[in-house]
Parts: sequence; structure tokens; C-alpha cells
Amino acid sequence: MAILEYNEITVRSYIVVEGEPYEVIDNHIFRMQQRKPQNKTKLRNMISGRVMDMTFHASDKVPEADIEKKEAKYLYNTKGEWWFCAPNNPSDRYKIELDSLGDGMKFVKPNTIVDLLMFGERIIGVRLPVKVELKVTEAHPAVKGNTAKGGNKLVVLETGATLDVPMFINEGDVIRVNTETGDYVERV
Repeated sequence: MAILEYNEITVRSYIVVEGEPYEVIDNHIFRMQQRKPQNKTKLRNMISGRVMDMTFHASDKVPEADIEKKEAKYLYNTKGEWWFCAPNNPSDRYKIELDSLGDGMKFVKPNTIVDLLMFGERIIGVRLPVKVELKVTEAHPAVKGNTAKGGNKLVVLETGATLDVPMFINEGDVIRVNTETGDYVERV
């Protein structure tokens, strides 16, 4: 386990605070007048999902979290349980509760390979592909002149997720979606 100095705590790094793993979402190193530099961070607890602000001073040191990645194949979900298996062994199945997975799972199709994030022996999250391609299964026709709300409409994707897209997207189109932000990117 490596020890990080205050200036090494940057975005996308994992640290341990009070025995729990945190992901650094945002950081800003600054110096106020004649004081010592500080690193103001926004941390997300990888187990509970809670977000908190924390400031690290020049003398602070924090242990880096040992987050291991384990490849898994997403199978299906039912009643809030998400089932995965080993990529080469479908009989090695296990379930994960929804709260540790995040919102991006609604854009993942069955049989997609994802990375499970492990802290010790515990699964604490899933790293998804940044962009996925999904087929539009339901789309209301565009109404001419209906651009007062920015020219967007709501569509249903093949995974069952709903998404706000531009008016020119029709049923049967394949679109690219950013799983981190949940936004429409482009038509494929």
C-alpha cells in the first residue's frame, strides 16, 4: 500500500480514509496569501456512494487504496439483483446489490464484459465502458415546431432505460451513450 502526499491526491485516484475506500472526484491545489498550500478535494465513498469535501494540508499523507479489477460478464438483473459470472465460466455466478453498482448499469446490455472493483475480498463497484451503443426501441415522432424545450424528446433504449435525445432520432436508430454522465453522444 503506497502512501500519497497531499499533492498526489488527484482526480481518479483511490485513497483510504477511516478504513474505507474513496475515489477522488475533484481536487484543487491552492495557496491562500502567505499560508502553506492546500489540496481541496471532493471524495466519493466507494461503498456507500456518499460524497464529502476534505482538505489536505502540506504535511498530510494518506494511504492509497488497493483497488483490484476483476473481469466479469454481466448476465441479467431481476428484483434489484444484478447477476454476473466469470467471463470463461458461466457456472461461476454471483449477484451484486444495486447500490454498489451506480446509475450507469441501466445502459449495459447482457453479456457485456465489465470490470468489478474489489477492495480486499469485497466487491465495491463496477467500471463500465465509457461509451456504449444501444438501439432505440421506442421513439415518438417529432412534432414540427416543438422546439420550445430545446428540441429534445424522450426515447426508450433496448435496455429499458429512457434518455433525452435530439428530435431527429427515430425508432430503430443506434445511438452512442456516455455511461458516466448518462447523456446522448451521437447517432451511429
